[in-house]
Amino acid sequence: MNDATVEAVGKLSEAFEVIEDARGSLYRFHRLSGRADFALEDAIGMLRDAGHTELADRIDAELLGRNVLPGMWTFQILEGYDDTYYSVFQKLVTEARETLTNGERHAYEARLKAERHTQDDDGE
Repeated sequence: MNDATVEAVGKLSEAFEVIEDARGSLYRFHRLSGRADFALEDAIGMLRDAGHTELADRIDAELLGRNVLPGMWTFQILEGYDDTYYSVFQKLVTEARETLTNGERHAYEARLKAERHTQDDDGE
């Protein structure tokens, strides 16, 4: 592998790592939104128990289980992201690695390690 290829595939891998981080943020958004919705349901019950049925009914009707985007809950955002963008990105990164670096996932980093003579406790 020439240096330019290793660097290009390394940059592609770097981009995919950012996508992995973005995907993790979407999952965090999904979990937090779900937790908020369940806490909201508890709050509605508490408002009813405290005698504030009109407000509880309004929150129940207008907010509980509401779409976070038009026609979508958070799981649909995740599925759309995975199907439309993430899976294509992942497929092309894998294809580039298999074709250009013999499947090595971190060819760029491996070269850096060799160049910098990093040694572990076991002498490697």
